[in-house]
Amino acid sequence: MDYAKNILETIGNTPLVKLNKLVEDLPCLVLAKYETFNPGNSVKDRIALTMIEDAEADGRLKPEGTIIEGTSGNTGMGLALVAIVKGYKCIFVISDKQSKEKMDILRAVGAEVIVCPTDVEPTDPRSYYSVSKQLAEETPNSWFVNQYDNPSNVKAHYQSTGPEIWKQTDGKITHFVVGVGTGGTISGVGKYLKEQNPNIKLWGIDTYGSVFKKYHETGIFDKNEIYPYVTEGIGEDILPENVNFSIIDGFTKVTDKDAAVYTQRLAKEEGMFLGNSAGAAIKGLLQLKEHFTKDDVVVVLFHDHGSRYVGKMFNNDWMRKMGYID
Repeated sequence: MDYAKNILETIGNTPLVKLNKLVEDLPCLVLAKYETFNPGNSVKDRIALTMIEDAEADGRLKPEGTIIEGTSGNTGMGLALVAIVKGYKCIFVISDKQSKEKMDILRAVGAEVIVCPTDVEPTDPRSYYSVSKQLAEETPNSWFVNQYDNPSNVKAHYQSTGPEIWKQTDGKITHFVVGVGTGGTISGVGKYLKEQNPNIKLWGIDTYGSVFKKYHETGIFDKNEIYPYVTEGIGEDILPENVNFSIIDGFTKVTDKDAAVYTQRLAKEEGMFLGNSAGAAIKGLLQLKEHFTKDDVVVVLFHDHGSRYVGKMFNNDWMRKMGYID
């Protein structure tokens, strides 16, 4: 009989799916690494398992401990699934710009959820960075995950996502395109792919209000670049240690409106019911058209599932209120 011993054994080995209608104007083959097939419906299941197993191995996470993390929702879901199987409690700190669905899903799998304001400095005691760190200091037998600076985040993608993409494309991949938030995906996948073929290009998708693109191009951390934005799961107002800028070939920025509109278009034109960052990723890919030729094989990674955005990008009342559709 062929079965998984628990839900964690179903993490990874997600399919590559060809994009068709939305990329008709591109000369290349475009394949989506479709991470919603993970049990928690996002790429973050991969890093959740690796970060927890590494923390168990070196004693940072002890039996019956409490896992504490600041999350935009998806890492929390992955951590919660691993915690259920392994017997840990979870407290997650989330910013108020994240969808209600994400908060409800985290509570549905038994996590305690604390909501913090988005529009404050990272160092502000009310920010989700500060609150999660404070909780970890105050909670007995707890472990603060810190996915932004935790090297196990990059390691997970180096060991699983990168090798899968290389094998699935038979080594023919020429470009990897992905939204950048904590930096784990682009840095881990990118390191593996460039070790196989240093000519592979890595493109990060950034958003307006985030510091990544300018920092990559100039080395300047410009606080004037920072302002609140709607797009979820990508961009930052900090420089996570997991973003390896030296291996990234370039960034392109996508507006909140374009990310939202293309999230809907993926569903309606490709049958791909995906999250907000997928809309940003496909629009960013189209913006990079001049970099592709007919012989190229471009892999774009789609992080999470559309069910987390039903009240936002898939709600036309919300889209009209935001001015994204007429």
